[in-house]
Amino acid sequence: MTAVLLSSSPVPHVIATLHIGFPLFVCDTCGSHPGPSLGQPQPLVISMVMVAVGVYARLMKHAEAALACLAVDPAILLIVVGVLMFLLTFCGCIGSLRENICLLQTFSLCLTIVFLLQLAAGILGFVFSDKARGKVSEIINNAIVHYRDDLDLQNLIDFGQKKFSCCGGISYRDWSQNMYFNCSEDNPSRERCSVPYSCCLPTPNQAVINTMCGQGMQALDYLEASKVIYTNGCIDKLVNWIHSNLFLLGGVALGLAIPQLVGILLSQVLVNQIKDQIKLQLYNQQHRADPWY
Repeated sequence: MTAVLLSSSPVPHVIATLHIGFPLFVCDTCGSHPGPSLGQPQPLVISMVMVAVGVYARLMKHAEAALACLAVDPAILLIVVGVLMFLLTFCGCIGSLRENICLLQTFSLCLTIVFLLQLAAGILGFVFSDKARGKVSEIINNAIVHYRDDLDLQNLIDFGQKKFSCCGGISYRDWSQNMYFNCSEDNPSRERCSVPYSCCLPTPNQAVINTMCGQGMQALDYLEASKVIYTNGCIDKLVNWIHSNLFLLGGVALGLAIPQLVGILLSQVLVNQIKDQIKLQLYNQQHRADPWY
């Protein structure tokens, strides 16, 4: 290993040539020069946008329906992820800029933890697929119950049913769990025993959407109802979609994992370079008075 000291400062502004044979440039500003700039400004901006959107959603929107369907309020989740992403990126940026070993090791440790958690989640989801399916079914059923309580939740369910050509969780009769679509005799709703319009089969050249096309569909049997609406549930459709897009999902997972592994590797390389440069400078200071040096 060889190193050339370009400044009288203790560590900054160093170009080190490692034994693996490539130069490593320590940048003066975050992301402005080539080299292992571990904290680019783009993730900082993205994280701040995530926090801003989460705060806006939390302040401007009541999330009772979302909390009833999901384990965590999406706005709170967005804020937490944005803050953690900002802190992690800040450690990488400032650590590489100031060549701070503590911040770089914190950055590397956090990335390692995130990577291991993602890996564990993927393995557990694959091993306990039946429990994961049951949890998805529970979430969908809760969403059906609160369909009319939240406009965004309603639009999300309608989008999913149109996208996957499905209706309900297991079947179209799951919509009886909703108080407005319930088939009981004492239900005064005009939508009694109906399903949302997003369950209806598409009509060619339809200029205006018929929002009452699902009227009374739960009272029909599967064969008769299948002529007007989708009768298959969304859970089976979602599982089939996942099975048919495993390569796509694997590519997304790999695309998320590679930058994390590269960040871990570069942070450790930079930490080792800083330590080697400190040793070299101490060696230079000890032999500065040596006439033969």
